[in-house]
Amino acid sequence: MSVSDQLLVLVDPVARRHDGESVRIAKDVLSAGAGLKVCLPNNPEEFARSLARRGNRRPVVIGDDHALLRTVTLLHRERVLSTTVLSLVPIGHEVSLAKSLGVPTEAVGAARAVLEGAGRRLDLLVDDSDGVVLGGLRIPCGDGTPAVAAGGGGRLRALLTRVRGGGAGAWGAGAAGTPGARARGRGQDRVRGRVRVEVDGRTVVDLGEVIESVGVTPGEGGLCEVEVRWADAGVGARVRRARGRVVSVSGADFRYYVDAVASGPVRRRTWSCRPGGWSLTLPGG
Repeated sequence: MSVSDQLLVLVDPVARRHDGESVRIAKDVLSAGAGLKVCLPNNPEEFARSLARRGNRRPVVIGDDHALLRTVTLLHRERVLSTTVLSLVPIGHEVSLAKSLGVPTEAVGAARAVLEGAGRRLDLLVDDSDGVVLGGLRIPCGDGTPAVAAGGGGRLRALLTRVRGGGAGAWGAGAAGTPGARARGRGQDRVRGRVRVEVDGRTVVDLGEVIESVGVTPGEGGLCEVEVRWADAGVGARVRRARGRVVSVSGADFRYYVDAVASGPVRRRTWSCRPGGWSLTLPGG
């Protein structure tokens, strides 16, 4: 059996809790066509240690979008992402990113793709804190409602996220539950939500403009696709689009949402496109 037939199968605990039967089926299919070393990490630290000890084995993740993003981030920080072919069997609560990337979402089909498919190079974004973006990112700048972007091909998916905390909170909620307090909170969010967006050093949006959101996705030709929506978004809403290799966002503290994960608050973040920066096993060669 060749090195390419040796797999390190990392089973994320969320997948085990969500659908243990599909996990078992996926392992059975994989074991029929390759030599397996199966790891059952119970937390992110154990997951990272198991991945780092893979040796020459090809990593296969059984888990959801969060597990995929965690694995890509770890490989990027090891500086081996560009030379590693990653495989995924999507099982868990959230697998829309995996589906948008072309991975089968049924356990048998996904496991067969691991064995019979081929690594396909995909673009990604890398930020100045060593974070990665696979599908897309979104910065909400309107009424303070968190939203998450995900999915390939420039599609942005909204996902409501609860922000916990007392006092004024990360999103400037009013101290009282009255309509007036809520309105004041939304007004404060809009002021704090104003950001400057620069693409390849050119200002696309300045601090004086009240916008609804900023979305960034990996685009074609090694360029980032940037979409800015104004605060009066609706039917026929005003949208500004730009393309470039480097996108910088700055302003008052803002949060941003990558694939399905919240980050921040920060006052500045810069993303650069990495064409063909990672490889994912997909069906069809």
